[in-house]
Amino acid sequence: MDVIVNQRIRDVLKGDQEAFGEIVELFKDKVFQLCYRMLGNRHEAEDIAQEAFVRAYVNIHSFNQGRKFSTWLYRIATNLCIDRIRKKKPDYFLDAELAGTEGLTMYSQIAAEGKSPDSEVETMELQEIVQREILRLPDKYRVVIVLRYIDDLSLNEISEVLEMPLGTVKTRIHRGREALRKQLNNL
Repeated sequence: MDVIVNQRIRDVLKGDQEAFGEIVELFKDKVFQLCYRMLGNRHEAEDIAQEAFVRAYVNIHSFNQGRKFSTWLYRIATNLCIDRIRKKKPDYFLDAELAGTEGLTMYSQIAAEGKSPDSEVETMELQEIVQREILRLPDKYRVVIVLRYIDDLSLNEISEVLEMPLGTVKTRIHRGREALRKQLNNL
């Protein structure tokens, strides 16, 4: 996939704007999920994901094609999320409800494969609890926990995305897990 992405980036640099649309299609779901996990609000996540792609397009000339595009794009999205978190008042931490529903969140829209309704409800409740507790973590721990366990990035990729030493990433993941464990044990 990196070969395809690098070719599309070369096309964009030559003036083919449609090539960037293909890049967006490849990464839009992952970027949205990253933003949603960090912000806990669908509308804000959509805004930030869109802004991440706009910034990537505007700054595509500064991308080093010797590196992974996804890491560069995640760095942009993560930084935008961190900026939004810092600017936003922490007035709520619960998952946003879907428009036109009563109490349903994004978790209720996940397709099930052979699970019973009871186990689906239990899973949804557990996911909501874990997501709510992740949102309560301090920003520095929340970011690494989301990138590591939700987006499944390697420690090296997280180090690149956040532009911090590998040792710092490991420490924050460890401390974030401990903080999350304490929060969940207190429920």
